[in-house]
Amino acid sequence: MFRPLRLAAVAVALLAAAVSSVRAADVTFDDTARFLAGMQPSADSPLVALTRDPSWQHHAKFFDGAFAQLEQRQLSKIRTWSDVNLAAPRPTMFYMFSGPDFLYADAFYSKASTYVLGALEPVGAVPDLTRLPRGSVGAALYNVERSLGSILSFSFFITKQMKVDLHANQVNGTLPILYVFLARSGKTIRNVEMIALDDKGGIHAGNDNPGPNATRGVRITFAGSDGEVRTLYYFSTDLSNPGARAAGFLKFCETLGPGNSLLKSASYLLHSGNFTVVRDWLLANSATIIQDDSGIPLANYNARQWRFFPFGRYLGPIAEFPGRYQERYAELFARAQPIDFGVGYRWRTHESNLLLSVKVPGSDTAPGVETTSSAEPTPKPPRPKRPRPPESVPPSGRFFWFR
Repeated sequence: MFRPLRLAAVAVALLAAAVSSVRAADVTFDDTARFLAGMQPSADSPLVALTRDPSWQHHAKFFDGAFAQLEQRQLSKIRTWSDVNLAAPRPTMFYMFSGPDFLYADAFYSKASTYVLGALEPVGAVPDLTRLPRGSVGAALYNVERSLGSILSFSFFITKQMKVDLHANQVNGTLPILYVFLARSGKTIRNVEMIALDDKGGIHAGNDNPGPNATRGVRITFAGSDGEVRTLYYFSTDLSNPGARAAGFLKFCETLGPGNSLLKSASYLLHSGNFTVVRDWLLANSATIIQDDSGIPLANYNARQWRFFPFGRYLGPIAEFPGRYQERYAELFARAQPIDFGVGYRWRTHESNLLLSVKVPGSDTAPGVETTSSAEPTPKPPRPKRPRPPESVPPSGRFFWFR
C-alpha cells in the first residue's frame, strides 16, 4: 500500500528537480547580471517575471540615476584621458587591491583583452535568482546597492563596510558586484567559471583541490560593444609578503605579463615593509602604472627606468592615513597637468592626484629601489610632453547615496 505512494513521491521529486534544472539552465549569466544591475533581461528569460516586482523597479531606477551621474562625472572623462595619454596599452592589465572594481579597470584600460583583479574579498556566488525564497529578492537587491554605495559616490570601496556587505545574504561576495559592473559597462557575459590556482600558478577547475595554498577565483568571458571576446579574472588572495610568497597568484600573473597596472585607493599598503613582494613584482612586470599616491612610493621607482607624468593636485594623504606624505610627490606635482575628474581617496575633482609612470623601453626590468635616505638626490623626472587634457570643469554635483 505504501510502495506506490513512495514511488509517486520519488517521481514528483525527480520531476521537480528536472523542472528546476531546466529553469536554472534558462537563466543565462548575462540575464542574471542585467537583472542585478537593474537592466531588463532578455525577453524570454524567467527573470522577466521578477522585474514586475516594485522592489526591482525601484532598484532599476536607483541604478539608472546613479550610473548616469557616475558616467558623466568620472567614467567618460577617465576614458578620454586614457585615450589621450596611453599611446600603446598592453593586452593585459593588473589591478592589485582592487576589490570587485571592474568599473575603473575598464575605464582606464578599455582596450585591454585580459583583466586580472586581486584582493582579499571572497569570490562568493550568485544563486539562481528564480529560486530565492519568496520576498527575499528585494533584500538581495538592497544589499547589492549597499555594497556599491561608496564606489558610486567616492570612486573606491570602503574595506570595513565590504566585509559586512559581501557576507550579508544569499547574493554575496564580489561576483554579483562584478556582474553589475560588467552589465553597466555595456558588456555581454558569455561564460563564468569558478577556478583555483595551485602554488605554482597553474589553473584548476573550481571544485578541484590544488593544495593547501590554493587561490580561489573566477574567470568571466565577456564581449564589449565591438564584439571582441575578453577575459576577466578575479582572485581572492592575500597580497602581503607571506601570502604572496605562499600562493601562486603572482606566478600566474607573470604568464600574462608584462602588462599595465592600476593602483587606486590602496590603503598605502605598498608603503609598508610587509608588501614588498607585490610592490617589486609590479615594478618588474608593468609597462605602465597608473596610480594615486596610495600606490607605490615614488622613492621605490628607479628614475632611470621610469618616466613620470603627473596629473592633478597632490594635497597629501587624508587624515585616516597619517605619516604617508611624500616630499618627492609634492615636488613632482608642482608641475602637473590638470585633470577634470576625481579619483582615489581625495575624490573631489580639484583635489585628486594621478601619476602615470611609463617604463623606458629596453631598461632593466628588475625593480631598482631608491630609499628616501639615499645620499644621492633623485634626478628630477622630465617634463611631460603629452597633450594636455581638457581644462578642468566644476563637478556636476555631489551625491552621497549612504550618509
